[in-house]
Amino acid sequence: MGRLAQGLAAMIWSLMALQIPFTLSVFWLLSAALIGSVSLFLGITIAQATLTFWTIESLEIMNILTYGGVETAQYPFSIYSRWFQRFFTFLIPLVCVSYFPLLAVLNKVDNFSVPVWICYVSPIAGIVFLLIALRLWKIGERHYSSTGS
Repeated sequence: MGRLAQGLAAMIWSLMALQIPFTLSVFWLLSAALIGSVSLFLGITIAQATLTFWTIESLEIMNILTYGGVETAQYPFSIYSRWFQRFFTFLIPLVCVSYFPLLAVLNKVDNFSVPVWICYVSPIAGIVFLLIALRLWKIGERHYSSTGS
C-alpha cells in the first residue's frame, strides 16, 4: 500500500507540475498502464513459481526480472541498447506497460518512433503475459511429479 500511495502522490504531483490536463485519454493511459503493470508483475511471479516445478533455486533468476525491471523502468528506455529494448518490449513487455503509455501522456511519442495508437493498446501486453504465465503454470502442474518424500 505504501508503494501505491507513494506512486499516486508522485503521479499527481507530476501531472500538476508538468501542467498535463487530466483528460479521458490521460486517465485511460494511466489506468491501463497500472493494470498492465500489475498483470505483468503478477505474471512474472507466477512464472517464477512455475519454475519451481523443474528447478531448485529459481528465485534469483526471476529477481533479475522483478527487481531489475523496477530499476530498469526508472530510466528512459531510449538510453538502453537495441537488444535490451527488444528484450523488455517483446519478451518481458515492461516497455509496453509503462514506457509507451507514458510517452503518450507526455506527448513525446516521436522520440521513440512508435505510432500513438500503440501507446494506447500496449498495456494489454501485460495481461497477455499474465495469461501466458497462467498457461505455463497449468503445463507445469500437469507434468509435475512429486519427489516422494
